Amino acid sequence: MQAQLWQLVRFALVGLVNTGTFYLLYRALHPFLPYFAAFTAAFLLSMVGSFFLHTRFTYRTRPSWRKFLLFPLPNLVNYLVQSVGVLALVQWFGLDSRIAPLPAAAVAIPVTFLLSRLVLTGRASAEPDQLGPAAVRVEVVDQ
Repeated sequence: MQAQLWQLVRFALVGLVNTGTFYLLYRALHPFLPYFAAFTAAFLLSMVGSFFLHTRFTYRTRPSWRKFLLFPLPNLVNYLVQSVGVLALVQWFGLDSRIAPLPAAAVAIPVTFLLSRLVLTGRASAEPDQLGPAAVRVEVVDQ
């Protein structure tokens, strides 16, 4: 239980850094692009940094091309939840488009945590952190 709690704390810290990076990119792009295009570009750029922070710091596993290629899956769910949130907050509730991504991101956090842990560690529940190769089952077959 304690390992899972610390993993959640690290996830939250990386999330704060990633949200800050995303928001800075969003605000930098917002004057030059429509708000939703700025949102999408900032999201994609910050996702690359998020991958490396989550693999090494949050889940203490080694980055790989396979994980990198799978990492967008939980982020796609995150993107969809946040996109609907941003559009709803701006279009229906009249929230300022410069602020709307922040509450939309808060809604997506729990789902993203569970899905990213599954993709980056290969397991749905937290186990003690180990940085190193996973055990591989080897079978010897007589010919």
